[in-house]
Amino acid sequence: MTSTSLDAGVEETLLAPAAPTRLRAEHLREAMGITITRPRLSWKSPAETTAQTAYQITASNGWDTGRVQSAQHLLVPYAGPALQSRSRFEWRVRTWTTDASGTETLSPWSDAMPVELGLLRPSDWRAQWIGPEEPDVPAPGERPGYALEKTFTLDTVPAWARVYATAHGIYELFLNGQRVGDQQLTPGSTSYNTTLQVQAYDVTALLRPGANTLRAVLTDGWYRGTFGFTRDADMYGTHTALLAQLEIQLGDSRTVIGTDESWRVSPTEILSADLMAGQRVDFRKMAANGTAAAPAGDAVVRNGDYETLTGPVAPPTRIVEELAPVAITRLAGGRQVVDFGQNLHGWVRLSRLGAAGEKVTLVYGEALAADGDVTQDHLRPLDFSHPGQFLSAGQVDEVTASGAPGEVFEPRHTTHGFQYVSVRGLTADLAPEDITACLVQTDLEPLGTFTCSDERLNRLHEMVEWSFRDNACEVPTDCPQREKAGWTGDWQLFIPTAAYLFDVAGFSRKWLNDVRADQWENGVIANISPSPGPGITSTDFLAFVNGSAGWGDAMVMVPWELYLATGDTGILAENWDGMNRWMDFVRTTAESGRHPDREAPSPTPAPHEKYLWDTGFHWGEWMEPDGPEPDLFAARSADHGIVATAYYRNTTVLLARIAVVLGRGEEAAVLAELSEHVRQAWETEYLDAAGQVTQPSQANCVRALAFDLVGEEKRAGVTAQLVELVRAADTHVGTGFLATPYLLPVLADNGELDLAYELLMQDSEPSWLVMVDRGATTMWELWNGIDADGAPHQSLNHYSKGAVVSFLHRFTAGLRQAPGSAGYERIIIEPRPGAGLTSAATSHQGPHGLIEVEWTADDGGLRVSATVPAGTTAEVRLPGRPPAVVGPGKHHFDVASGGTAETPQLAESPQLVRNAP
Repeated sequence: MTSTSLDAGVEETLLAPAAPTRLRAEHLREAMGITITRPRLSWKSPAETTAQTAYQITASNGWDTGRVQSAQHLLVPYAGPALQSRSRFEWRVRTWTTDASGTETLSPWSDAMPVELGLLRPSDWRAQWIGPEEPDVPAPGERPGYALEKTFTLDTVPAWARVYATAHGIYELFLNGQRVGDQQLTPGSTSYNTTLQVQAYDVTALLRPGANTLRAVLTDGWYRGTFGFTRDADMYGTHTALLAQLEIQLGDSRTVIGTDESWRVSPTEILSADLMAGQRVDFRKMAANGTAAAPAGDAVVRNGDYETLTGPVAPPTRIVEELAPVAITRLAGGRQVVDFGQNLHGWVRLSRLGAAGEKVTLVYGEALAADGDVTQDHLRPLDFSHPGQFLSAGQVDEVTASGAPGEVFEPRHTTHGFQYVSVRGLTADLAPEDITACLVQTDLEPLGTFTCSDERLNRLHEMVEWSFRDNACEVPTDCPQREKAGWTGDWQLFIPTAAYLFDVAGFSRKWLNDVRADQWENGVIANISPSPGPGITSTDFLAFVNGSAGWGDAMVMVPWELYLATGDTGILAENWDGMNRWMDFVRTTAESGRHPDREAPSPTPAPHEKYLWDTGFHWGEWMEPDGPEPDLFAARSADHGIVATAYYRNTTVLLARIAVVLGRGEEAAVLAELSEHVRQAWETEYLDAAGQVTQPSQANCVRALAFDLVGEEKRAGVTAQLVELVRAADTHVGTGFLATPYLLPVLADNGELDLAYELLMQDSEPSWLVMVDRGATTMWELWNGIDADGAPHQSLNHYSKGAVVSFLHRFTAGLRQAPGSAGYERIIIEPRPGAGLTSAATSHQGPHGLIEVEWTADDGGLRVSATVPAGTTAEVRLPGRPPAVVGPGKHHFDVASGGTAETPQLAESPQLVRNAP
């Protein structure tokens, strides 16, 4: 800061110009080992500025743009010297910006961001795929971990050293006994048949003169371990394998040490490791120096692909938080139950083990039984091969101590969903410092916040954040315990909420790569991605469930929401072909088939019927309160045309908008025409002469309004029908899986804001607040996840119902993106208080900077404060005054209790306030 004395003798403190911040390459904070040769660079303009007028990028490889007259600061393509394998540069940026008076200011240079490429070509690899020789492979869930290592000698410490590594399975690297990096579960969950991520590590500081040992620990992971609800195994292969290449720069020469048959393989302390079953460790299997007590053998060379190797697209998975116990209880039988006070995903680190040879068992769960011990009964999946029976819930770790001082058990080759851990077989009493819960998730940057005057709503918002964090591990999973699967339907429902709360651009982009890889030849989108494809799993008799409306539509809905959140048209372009293949499947299915229930009474189809999608399997409005029990085989023959056709309409609308964004005008016109035909067909088939939905349910009415399935003149009638259905349910939620995110916004946007708040504040089943009142720390899969008697049901950690908090952001606090905007260039500020709330606040770190809205209400009226970042305009809508448009800066508005708004009071960066057109 600098101090300037004014003529009047008053000293004013002025801030020195700020530098650009939040540098990114392809949405990544860390760009290590990427394989994009023209990465797009982004930054955030300095605070307290109105607009960027020019920028200059300079890089350590000689690239210098000079002054570029442009407001662009998002996704600027790299244009320096051609990037090759191992290329590295550090870039920084400075900007010319204007303030409210129009004065142009040159910023200081930003901090530098390093970007380093990995190995781009198969020919860059001298390493071979290797693995342990396994003449007899143990049963799934019981397979041990192996160590693969190589010792080499260096005369001096190099100036540069990198390891490039990946695996068929999960691997950890150690160099001279030190763990390499802090990433977990590498190489991650992926569609291994088409895409395999390679991690790059800077290991220069770990090398030493003399003997060095590079060691990898290899287990099954997603590649061949048991997985999902059905516990299928060997989905991508039957043998694990490692590919690692250490490159050392010594002067002008590069030494390469790659995996090959000279590497040695030995057993480890890991007796078994499985993502679902858990991990078993016996520390007696290791010698005092950390090597295997059993003799080592030679590695075997395996067949492995180099064409599928790619660098990271998403942030890495890490331990992002550690939790201490809130309670430790010793039960009568000697077991100790540890309560971490929060349902989470990951594992525990246990630093108090038993005496030598003593086995300690850890059973993880989300709930307690009547006896106070952990129960897993609600997490046991059905055994499809034995009707009426259940599979094991898994989630059990075991450790046998060697008695060595300082021994710590941390099962990094499995994961669990849990709040409680039952510690069995440990004689000593646990102290809080002896056991720590490790939250394992993809390291996503938080972007959004919310708080209000009602503590239960604050708690609800916190629960939703936790549920998403627990399910953001490599891919967006449905639950972190019994499935861990990347269900398409879950993510399309929640991504608008997730993208407000966290930076999910790279995370979702990586998942979309898997979705496209898993897409069938006929355009069908698999329910779960990553998945190995047809003909692989034991449940291929259920292959018919793929291609469902609302699930497959994620192929279009997710890229669109990412574009809205980031303004990145590249995400739309790289998914364009996949979107159209899905749409071709839907269109062909609709045009070529009729549901038998419609065909029997009328053999000749009506003209509109070719636009009805009423055949094939659809999950439908899954798990509606008081609806039919879910039945896959009944759903196979049911007529879900009212749901599927609604998604047909919505997806064609979105695809038409995407075509416009991508400059595909002719295709946009064709799609827009198709979407109108589908809308008219839905209205013809599912709306009666009185303007009522013919299959009355809250969900069907919500979709009619949310997807614009009915003409403007009929919206009031459908809204009234929805209100009647809500009241008939004693003002309770009656929507299932698909429609719940739209319920409150539809009511609010159609003149029923008070009813929306009544539903939000409902605290008996089914409702959101019943979860809060019954002590939930994450969202439940079922509305009665913990019933009135305290019994748990199914997963207690599903984020999908948590999409309701978007209502808190957009309506309660009053911040939303304007129609037609992307990347939050134009926003609307319109608080719509209700339910007796006296204050609310939200913030979102948008692509252009931090947006904040806060309001307080009392008898004197409403006071609203807002922060608008550079390059952004906001339309402010307040009661009793016409909309006004404001520019960047901090703004304050007062509205008298009678509804008359006073002139806006602007602070720090006053902007012209004008009436909105």
